[in-house]
Amino acid sequence: MNIANDIKEKLHEIDWDFTGSSATKGIHSIHPYPAKFIPEIPRTILDALPVPEGTAVLDPFCGSGTTLVEAQSKGYPTVGVDLNPIACLISKVKTNTLPSDFVNIAEECIGRAKKNNNEINKEIPNVNHWFKVDIQHAISVLVSEIDKVEHETTRNGLRLALSSIIVRVSNQESDTRYAAIEKNVTKENVFSYFLVACQKLSQYLGENLFENKLSTQIINKSILEVTPSDIKKPIGMVITSPPYPNAYEYWLYHKYRMWWLGYDPNEVKTSEIGARAHYFKKNHQTIDDFKLQIDNVMELLTKVVVSSGYICFVVGRSIIHGQHYDNSKIIEDLALKHNLSVVAIIDRNIAKHRKSFNLSHAKIKKETLLILQKM
Repeated sequence: MNIANDIKEKLHEIDWDFTGSSATKGIHSIHPYPAKFIPEIPRTILDALPVPEGTAVLDPFCGSGTTLVEAQSKGYPTVGVDLNPIACLISKVKTNTLPSDFVNIAEECIGRAKKNNNEINKEIPNVNHWFKVDIQHAISVLVSEIDKVEHETTRNGLRLALSSIIVRVSNQESDTRYAAIEKNVTKENVFSYFLVACQKLSQYLGENLFENKLSTQIINKSILEVTPSDIKKPIGMVITSPPYPNAYEYWLYHKYRMWWLGYDPNEVKTSEIGARAHYFKKNHQTIDDFKLQIDNVMELLTKVVVSSGYICFVVGRSIIHGQHYDNSKIIEDLALKHNLSVVAIIDRNIAKHRKSFNLSHAKIKKETLLILQKM
């Protein structure tokens, strides 16, 4: 049996359902994120396929950094790309080690924030609907004090901890329900929740998390704007789950986190691939727009991936105005167009309680793993 057939047989012997997934535990639980990529998928791919020596692992839609962390834990340098600044912040924090005095620095920020009487940030649209006035002040002064921290990794960790509690201290019912409700949350709770979030970060990202101090490059821009020269390492493996057309709005999920941290969610919305808003407006997008977007991504990948390197997609189907679309077939056709070899196509069931996609938006029960190779 040759090596290619051996790998193909090995891939088909694996149970890709991962019914005991631990996506909501450990380092991958430090910040809410919709439709999280479960860690078992990139972890198993990296065990099953060889990464060419001297190359890095790339996730062109890195989201909450699951692929990057799993690759880094196995000793590979990584590159992540995402349009969403909250995704990039999560990925940066998860792939770096926090200093041993991180919690002390958080406590110092809280102490200074409680004495800070600066005015509330009033530039956030509809802020009084979603945040009580005393909550607004607590968040504003925390942001102000955090941004004074000079050490970038520490500052990113503090910003991520604050981001993780924004919905909890707002009037928003939950991360996925956009109703304003009365909550028994006080200004003091903002500081105490923030400190607990920092303690949790320190627990998972303390010293010696990654023994080899591997480099990670995070690129905060649309993958459609990334050029080969932006990616500073040769790529031997791509593992990603791209956004599905008309399936989810990541910008909306993180809308007020972005506002509070100084980002513009409307800019993210405009360029977000697959966002539902693009499919429900006058002259709306169609599946052909998605095909063109993924075609451009595939062209980039074929330029940055080395010969014999692998490109792995995990994707489900979409429904657009009642029409079902098989996104895995779209990607397979584009792979053949770009002269990539199809190594394996494997369907997996999505566990209802540990889904890698939000079923409530597209009622998806299965998704497909496509393993491609550049010859």
